[in-house]
Parts: sequence; C-alpha cells; structure tokens
Amino acid sequence: MKIMLPADSKMHSKAFTFGVATASFQIEGAVDYRLPCIWDTFCATPGKIRDNSDGSQACEHVKLWREDVDLIESLGVDAYRLSISWPRVMHKDGSLNPQGVAFYTDLLDELNRRGIKTFVTLYHWDLPQHIEDNGGWLNRETAYLFADYADKITQAFGDRVYSYATFNEPFCSSYLGYEIGVHAPGLATKAFGRQSAHHLLLAHGLAMKVLQKNSPNSQNGIVLNFTPCYSATDSAADVEAASKADQYFNQWYIKPLFDRCYPEIINDFATEDMPVIEQGDFDIIAQPIDFLGINFYTRAVYKADPATGFSQIDMVDKPKTDIGWEIYPQSFTDLLTSLHALYPLPPIYITENGAAMDDKLIEGKVDDQDRLEYYNAHLNAVNNAIEQGVNVVGYFAWSLMDNFEWAEGYLKRFGIVYVDYETQKRTLKASAHAYRDFINARK
Repeated sequence: MKIMLPADSKMHSKAFTFGVATASFQIEGAVDYRLPCIWDTFCATPGKIRDNSDGSQACEHVKLWREDVDLIESLGVDAYRLSISWPRVMHKDGSLNPQGVAFYTDLLDELNRRGIKTFVTLYHWDLPQHIEDNGGWLNRETAYLFADYADKITQAFGDRVYSYATFNEPFCSSYLGYEIGVHAPGLATKAFGRQSAHHLLLAHGLAMKVLQKNSPNSQNGIVLNFTPCYSATDSAADVEAASKADQYFNQWYIKPLFDRCYPEIINDFATEDMPVIEQGDFDIIAQPIDFLGINFYTRAVYKADPATGFSQIDMVDKPKTDIGWEIYPQSFTDLLTSLHALYPLPPIYITENGAAMDDKLIEGKVDDQDRLEYYNAHLNAVNNAIEQGVNVVGYFAWSLMDNFEWAEGYLKRFGIVYVDYETQKRTLKASAHAYRDFINARK
C-alpha cells in the first residue's frame, strides 16, 4: 500500500513540512547523566507502569544519536521534532549543565548540517523531581522557574533552532498527572488538575516572552492535543454532555490563548475546585504565537450523566488501534475545521499523529499495513481540512521509533521504525518505507 493524496493537494508541495517526532524521556535513556524527574519517581512506584519498566534505557538515544540522525535523514523528512530534557540541561541551583547542553547542541548542529529543520519542545512532561518536591505545577513559582530555564537554554542554543514549542500537551500534564493520577506525578484531585493547568498555561505565556526576546527568528508556539467530543445520540442532554466534555478536555487549553478566559464550564465548578487566577494572568497567557501545534489520535463519544454531567462511552465493535483508541479519521477534519471557525489561528503544524499497532518483526521486516492505512486516512483527513480553508503547513508522524510509552511501558509500539530493545537494532517498518517514498515523490 502507498500513501495517496489527491493530485492537486497542497501537501505535495515542498513548501509543506513533513517530519517525525520523539520525546526526551521516551527515547534518551542515560538517566545517570541528568537529574531525577517525576517520571523516574512514577516508574519506581509499584503498579504505575503496566510492564513495571522505566525510562533508564529506552532507546539509548543519548548513546546512539548519530545513528538515529542517519535514520532520520534516510527517511527524507524536512524536519525533526524533539524535546529537551529540563533535568538534563539544568543543575539544581538553576545553572546550565554543560554536559547536557553539549548533547543537544551537537545533535542540533548535526541536524542543521544535514538540512533537517529542528522543532524543539521545551517541556514534554519530565519535570525535575526537586521542583515537584516543592509543589511542582501546583506551585505558581514553577511557572517562573520554567521561564528561567527557557531563557537560559534558548540563549545556549543560539540560532540553531527552527521552531520552539513551549509545552507539549498541557492537558496530559495537568489532567492525567494531577487530576486523575495515571501519569506522573500521580496526584488525583480535581482542584489540582485545574490549578496545574493554569500554571502550565501561565508558564507558556512567560516563556513566549522569553522566546520573542532570545529567538525572534524562530517559529514559536505551543503544542496542544485534542480529542474531539461527539454526542452518543441527538438528544439535547447528550449534545450538552459532549459540549461540556469538549470545554473541559479541549477548549480549556486553547480558549485562554485567544479569548483570555476559560470556557463557561468553569461556572459549574464547586468553590474548592476553582483555580487561583491572579490579575493579569490571561494577558500573559495570551501572548501572540507564530504557530499552533495540534496533536490528534482519536475521538471520544459522550452521553449525559446525572452525577458528572458527561460520561464517555466505549465504541464497541468499531476499529481501534492496539492501545484501544477508535480509528475515526473524519473527526480529524472536523477538529481542524471547528478550531478554524472558533479562533483566529496562526499557521498549524500537525505535531503528532499516529497509531500503536501490534507489530511483529518477521524475518527482519515489519509489515504494518494497519498503521499505513491509518496514516493514509489521516493525511487525507488533513488534506480535506486544508481544502476547507484551514492553514495547515506541516505534519509530523508520531513516532520516529518505538519507545517508552509512558504508563504502558514498552507494551505499545507507535514507531514507524521498529526497535528491538535488547539489541537496540532499528528496523524500518512498511509504514516508514511508504512515508519516505511519499515525501520523496513531492514536486
């Protein structure tokens, strides 16, 4: 199977950016060469990771990065999206760690030498543990510590970076990490979820000011994830439930960036669940951004629930990925067109899109036609949104390679490159070959 788009698609142009993406904790390993982070602690807590694994080895990218750059170049991509490990580049006293900084500057220099644009995410969930010990994202001071980290690391990187994202998926950090506790740091209080979300967004705004000063020539923005919310039926109650879920899980993180407020659902909160918001916070959060990164994987369907207002239903008998997420490409188009209608969006990069599949390495090959079908359908869904006027300018496949999949450990494989964790051998899957051939065929 090949990736096929309409002949007149704007995505065939070399002006459209195609890339692959990774995250520091998921691939780097080399934990002895950085400070502990909240995911180290979470992994060491019994019962938190499905296969009882951790990120100490992962893909040994710190050791094998030159080989991985060769791999990235072999795919013919325009760009590589990576994240910086805050605990790798900073000491406890707030000074830069020269060894950690050198790892990234060497990597960035080599990518630039090969003509591969670097898209750098400053925070992909690996908060230094000593900061969490002082309250983490529940402590307003952490937002200012993040701005200081952003200031120092962007000065150290100079003009090496094509694009900076302040955060990857603040929803996951706040809701999964502080509200329901299935991600690090594993806290589970509604008030914690909403307060940490506010401080993450505040940190984004503070860091955007830093980026505008230190790196005015890079494309600077934020990466948000969205799971479009659909109603189980056309009943008024179910439609209202889906709207409330959308406000709570999706609009909560984007509305402050453009409208300087949280969605109306905040008015339903009990007093003890209200985040503390100081005067002027929304003006800081709503800094101009050069791009919006959108991560998309699946949709969610909701029905009315007397107790909570909304509850998600399992789409039984619908096609799903190996992680259990429904495959529904139309919702990708619906998401992009609805956001385009709601907000004055800057150019959009699809910063993550992909699928976990039950890959088998057989005689040195992985014939992941299911993943290839997913990519083909979702690239066409993006193209449909572009045809309806949405300004999407780039697309990053998640992920470059199989890696540590957070609470799932090493049980789920999202990569277009297969990783044998015992030998660290990388093998291009059928999806990688198809993605490479599609990219190389552009005009």
